[in-house]
Amino acid sequence: MPSPAESLRQLAAAGLLRGQRPLDSPTGVQVVRDGRTLWNFASNDYLGLARHPEIEAALIEGVQRFGAGAAASRLVCGTLPPHRLLEEALAEAKQSEAALTFSSGFTTALGVIPAVVGKSDFVILDKLSHACLVDAARLSGATIRVFPHNDLGKLKRLLISTRQKAPAARILVATESVFSMDGDLCPLREILELTEKYTALLLLDEAHGFGVLGEHGMGLAELENLQHRVTFQMGTLSKAAGLSGGYLAASRDWIDLLTNRARSFIYSTAPPPALAHAAICSLALIRSAEGNALRAKLQQNIARISPGSTPVVPKLLGGNEAALAAASALEQASFLVPAIRYPTVPRGTARLRISLSAAHSTETIDLLASRLATLASAIH
Repeated sequence: MPSPAESLRQLAAAGLLRGQRPLDSPTGVQVVRDGRTLWNFASNDYLGLARHPEIEAALIEGVQRFGAGAAASRLVCGTLPPHRLLEEALAEAKQSEAALTFSSGFTTALGVIPAVVGKSDFVILDKLSHACLVDAARLSGATIRVFPHNDLGKLKRLLISTRQKAPAARILVATESVFSMDGDLCPLREILELTEKYTALLLLDEAHGFGVLGEHGMGLAELENLQHRVTFQMGTLSKAAGLSGGYLAASRDWIDLLTNRARSFIYSTAPPPALAHAAICSLALIRSAEGNALRAKLQQNIARISPGSTPVVPKLLGGNEAALAAASALEQASFLVPAIRYPTVPRGTARLRISLSAAHSTETIDLLASRLATLASAIH
C-alpha cells in the first residue's frame, strides 16, 4: 500500500492531482480568484438564482423566524414547518403523492437506494451515472449490472436475464435525465416502457434537469409528461435552485418507508430550516412566469454555443494534460472553465465542461466561443 505522499506523486504524474483553489468573491457570472476577475462558466447556477434578491431575503427571513440550525435529526425533534412545507410543495410540483428532503443530492442517493434494494435484489445502472448512484448501489449490497450509456438494447437484455434469474427480486434501474458531464438526455420514455414491462422500478436523477427543462422547470419527466410514471424522482436544490439540499418524490408508501429506512435521513441533523424556507421561495420562482423567462433566456444562451438543449456543454480533448492546458489558457483569457478528468469521466475522455447560465450575457458567450475556436485551431 503506497504512502499518502506516494499516492499524491502518482496522481500528479498521471495528471490527476486536484487541489482547492479558493475564490475571493461570492459566486456569480463573474468571480475573483487570485485578484483576477473571471467570467464564470464553471457553476451549476443555471438560472442565476444563487444571488436572486428574493431568495436571499427568504433565507435571511428563515434565520430570523426559525434560527440558524435544526439542532437534531428530523425524527428526534428536527422537523420544523419549512421542512414539511417544502416537501409538500415539491410533491405537488413533481406530481407525486409525497416527497422527502435530504442534506444533499449525494446523501439522497445514499439513503434511498440501500433502503429500496438489498442483497437479494438488483440495481441496473447507466454506465455514465453519477458517482452518488454508483456508491449507493454498492452500499446496498444488491447485485449491480451496468449497461453502456443510453443503450436500450443492452438494458432490455439485462432486464430479461435478471427477471428470468430472479423472478421475485426487486430490480431498480437508475439513470440521470441530463448527464452531468456530457449534457445529453436519457431516452426516458423508452426506459420507462422497459421497466414497466419487466416489473422494475425506475430512479430518475433530475439533478441537472430540475429548473431547466419542462413547462414549469420540473425536469425531463415533466417535459415528456411522464412524472406520474417514474417511481422515484430524485433531484437537488444545489444547482438551478441556487441553494443546497436534495429531495426524492415518490408515492406516500415509499416516502413513509424511506423515513424509516433511509439512514442518511434518519441519522443526520436536519438541514437548516432557513434553507428549506428559502427553497420554498426558489421553487415558486422556478415555476413562475419569471422562471419561464429565465429558462427561455438560458435556451437562447445555449443555442449560441451548442446544438443541444441543456446548459452542460462538454469539449472533449482526450488527454489530462491537454484538458488542464486548455483550462489554464482560458483562465489567462479571463474565463473560468474547469478541466474534467478521470474518475469523473472515463479514461481518455478528459474535457472542458462549460456550464451556461441565464445570467450570462450574449456578448460574454460569444467571446468564450471565439476563444474556444482559437484554442481548437491551436490544438489541431
